Amino acid sequence: MIISSFYSHTLDGGDFVSLLYKEVDDFEAYAYHQKQFKKVTKKDLLGKWTLFFFYPADFTFVCPTELEDLQEKYQEFKKVNCEIYAISTDTHFAHKTWHDISKNISKIEYPMIGDPTHSLTYDFDVFDENDGLAQRGSFIIDPEGKIVIYEVNAGNVGRNADELLRVMATYRDRLVYTSESVHQFEMIHEI
Repeated sequence: MIISSFYSHTLDGGDFVSLLYKEVDDFEAYAYHQKQFKKVTKKDLLGKWTLFFFYPADFTFVCPTELEDLQEKYQEFKKVNCEIYAISTDTHFAHKTWHDISKNISKIEYPMIGDPTHSLTYDFDVFDENDGLAQRGSFIIDPEGKIVIYEVNAGNVGRNADELLRVMATYRDRLVYTSESVHQFEMIHEI
C-alpha cells in the first residue's frame, strides 16, 4: 500500500504537510522514569503502541492536571499495550525535581522525556518559536513506529486521557478486525 502525504495550504499561503503515517525518525533522549534517568530511543517504541504527550513546561498550571489525568488511566493504557511518554522542552533533571517536590507529579509512573535541544518538538512540529516551548500535542504511534493519530491544541486547552485512550483503542481494534477479515477472506478463497 502506498500512502502519500496530505498537502494543503495554510492561511498564510504556506504548505501544510500532514504527519499521518510518517515514520518516527531515529532519536535519542533522556527521561526521568521510576526514580532514575533512562535513555529512550526509537527502538523503545517499536512492537507496542505509544502515546507521545507533548506539554509546554514543568511547574505550570494546566500541565499537571493533564499529566495526573494520564496517570489515572496509565494502567488502562498498559493493558492495551501502550506506553506513554510525556515530553516537554525541560531537561530530565527538571522532571526529577518536579517529581521530588510535587505530591501529584510524584505519582506519575510513565517516563517523562526532557527535550532541551528541541529535537523531538521540531520533528513532531510542535515547537512554538515565540515561546520556546512545546505546544500541547498528542501523537499515537503504532507498533511499526508510524504516527496514526495526532492532535495539537492551541493555548491552555487541556486534553482528556479517556478520549485519548478511546481513540487509540478504537484505531487499534479496527486494525485487528481488518487484519482478521483479510486473513479469513484469503482462507475462504484458497479452498
